[in-house]
Amino acid sequence: MYLKKLVFLSIILLTITKSFAQETRSHQYNFFTGNFDFSDDKQSALLVGFQHQDENLERNTFIGNISPITGGFITENSAAYIYTGFEWNVEMGELTFTPSFAPGLYHKGDGKDLGHVLEFKSEVQLSYTLSNDTRIGISYNHVSNASLGDKNPGANSYMFNFLKNF
Repeated sequence: MYLKKLVFLSIILLTITKSFAQETRSHQYNFFTGNFDFSDDKQSALLVGFQHQDENLERNTFIGNISPITGGFITENSAAYIYTGFEWNVEMGELTFTPSFAPGLYHKGDGKDLGHVLEFKSEVQLSYTLSNDTRIGISYNHVSNASLGDKNPGANSYMFNFLKNF
């Protein structure tokens, strides 16, 4: 059941991103796995996810060069989060520091009740360049509803990332 949901989520995300894609565009795909809500022993769960970034939509702003992201993840407890937001990449030689922010929709499934369907994901990632189009990295995020719901327990997660440009 878990694998079917992951495949279904991946197909939806690929369909959405492919519908906006053109051959001349450069796309970055981030495949990740890790531990959802590692700081809560009772709710900790394995997660897998996928994120897309279209580098042709990058824009220079007062906070730096930002680009839109779309992605999602699912946990072993059938909790799911689908989001869209922005990230900016700070190149430091072979290392890249990437903070991001993305509001999204959360479904608790059999997992942790975060208190609201609308949740906000703040994340930092550090990645290492393996080649011109491949990086590996680690990331940490916090998902919270900013007190929109009756409760706001939040969830802290860490992930291992594989990033590929196409």
